[in-house]
Amino acid sequence: MPLFPTTFETVLFVSVIVLWIMFEVIDAVFILKVRHGGGPIKRDDKGSNLFLRLSLYVSLIVAFLLAINTIAVLPDWLFYPGVVLMVAGILVRQWAFFTLGRFFTLTVSVQENQKVVDNGPYRFIRHPSYSGMFLTVTGIGVALQSWAGTLVIAVLAGLAIGYRIRIEEKFLISELGDDYIRYMKRTKRLIPFVV
Repeated sequence: MPLFPTTFETVLFVSVIVLWIMFEVIDAVFILKVRHGGGPIKRDDKGSNLFLRLSLYVSLIVAFLLAINTIAVLPDWLFYPGVVLMVAGILVRQWAFFTLGRFFTLTVSVQENQKVVDNGPYRFIRHPSYSGMFLTVTGIGVALQSWAGTLVIAVLAGLAIGYRIRIEEKFLISELGDDYIRYMKRTKRLIPFVV
């Protein structure tokens, strides 16, 4: 039995997944290129990047398996809102990437002379990249039309992102000091005006 009822939905879903992966690869290559000639970098990742990546991969695999086996099925019409969430997440993450520019990293780190960035999506929340990531993967669960898959993704991704944020914020306070503390007081972590 096919995962999606129509060829169009299959092509749309796969296209958005490919777009997401393409942007992640391009961003990683850009980061490596910019970092290659950059100044000193301080890191304190505490395994959060590995934990985040593994949590995402495991949760996505589980969600696909649940969807393929039609376990805990959601209504068909939720496919399109799921795709919209995926695209919105990709756009938010890319907005964060372009706003941070050379300061964007895949590990918890800062560059020499790095300042607090508080424009673009960072005016509203401290971690728009993680918000975008969470929207994308949750959208995948919804598009797969499995509430159990969506729940697995939301829980595992939420735990991993929460751990990453705690590590990152502690490190940024130690490196950027009072400027970051003031920034924290006027912004929320993931959802504007809420969390």
